[in-house]
Amino acid sequence: MAWLIIAAIIVLLLVVVVMQPDKFSVSRSITIDAARADVFPHVNDLRKWENWSPWAKLDPDAKSAFEGAESGIGALMRWDGNKDVGKGSMEIIESIPAEFIKFQLIFLKPMQGTSYATFRFDNENDMTKVTWEMTGHNNFVAKAVGLVMNCDKMVGGYFETGLANLKAVAETKEITQG
Repeated sequence: MAWLIIAAIIVLLLVVVVMQPDKFSVSRSITIDAARADVFPHVNDLRKWENWSPWAKLDPDAKSAFEGAESGIGALMRWDGNKDVGKGSMEIIESIPAEFIKFQLIFLKPMQGTSYATFRFDNENDMTKVTWEMTGHNNFVAKAVGLVMNCDKMVGGYFETGLANLKAVAETKEITQG
């Protein structure tokens, strides 16, 4: 009889995991006191990410390699870092000067997956509103992890730190630590 209860609990848990959303989205915005044309290059040139990215601060010893274009479409960065940073690559697959950038992110460690990130640069009262969003597909493992970890809260916190750092760099202020 006890094994039936255990089996029922396992089946219920599997059903709950399968019922989780197939896609995820995390988005944060900040307003920067600088023109879009002045903010855009800090994101469009992957070599400049080290100046503001929250992940650069998590592992100063992470190895980064750059390939392809210097900036814009075709610019690619591969990274390999500690457990907090993981291993993967990101490539700019769309770039509209001072308006929009889209990246394909390929994660190899700690968990394999592909996601997409976008940055929108909008005029807002003589300033620039930057919106950073990441979207992707939740496989079974990601759905299960989502039951105990809030992806929006976790990744969103890094986005908030990164956007604050980007604001500081674009406005030529000190960078905050994540």
